[in-house]
Amino acid sequence: MNRNNMAKPKKSKRILKIIGGIIIFFTLPSLLFFGFIYLKYNEDLPTGAQGTQADALATQMLEALNEEAYLNTDYIEWTFRRAHHYKWYKTDNTVEVSWDAITVILDLAHHDNSKVFAGELEYNGSEKQDYIQQAQHYFNNDSFWLVAPYKVFDKGTERRLVKTEDGEKALLVTYTSGGSTPGDSYLWHLDETGKPKSYQMWVDILPIGGLEATWENWIKTESGAVLPTFHKLLFFGLEMGDVRGLDL
Repeated sequence: MNRNNMAKPKKSKRILKIIGGIIIFFTLPSLLFFGFIYLKYNEDLPTGAQGTQADALATQMLEALNEEAYLNTDYIEWTFRRAHHYKWYKTDNTVEVSWDAITVILDLAHHDNSKVFAGELEYNGSEKQDYIQQAQHYFNNDSFWLVAPYKVFDKGTERRLVKTEDGEKALLVTYTSGGSTPGDSYLWHLDETGKPKSYQMWVDILPIGGLEATWENWIKTESGAVLPTFHKLLFFGLEMGDVRGLDL
């Protein structure tokens, strides 16, 4: 009998055991961590009443943030998590989105008019539409972290007044259409002036319902609009960079 042939199955089994051990080593802590987070934070979507009281609370939030100044803001600039850079020309309905070596001049109303640049050169290759779609996705997500309070009366939204366990009034906003993930819901927690402190999220991209993110380090921009510069989600900070806003 060939001893070399006998050694090969043993060697293969040993390699498989090592690979299996490595997989368990890396995945088991992750599964345990996810289980802990799920049990600690997961909540069902709350119920609430639609109507004048919910709309009044939403209006109070907008007044606390000087909605009129935001509506008159023509230009907003920010950076999301030091990775995606934005120059949003609201009046023109265009936004310059930059990441890595790519810059997209995104026409929000007419995608076919959008332009893509790789470095300093305009790019018209086969991946142009992919870059445009990526820029739109980035903008939908990252702008929401900046201006979501101003979107509570957007077309396709539903507002409900919710009483929390602490007896506080909270505003539940559900987006039934529009954006990248219609159906997402956000429960806004407000301070005594009506300014947002945090929201809880029931969103398609998160497997845990009710995760809470803070809205803090608010600044008053040159235009008078009030915008946040920082959020905290679990153990992670989401920085908005040097936020600027200029009026018409």
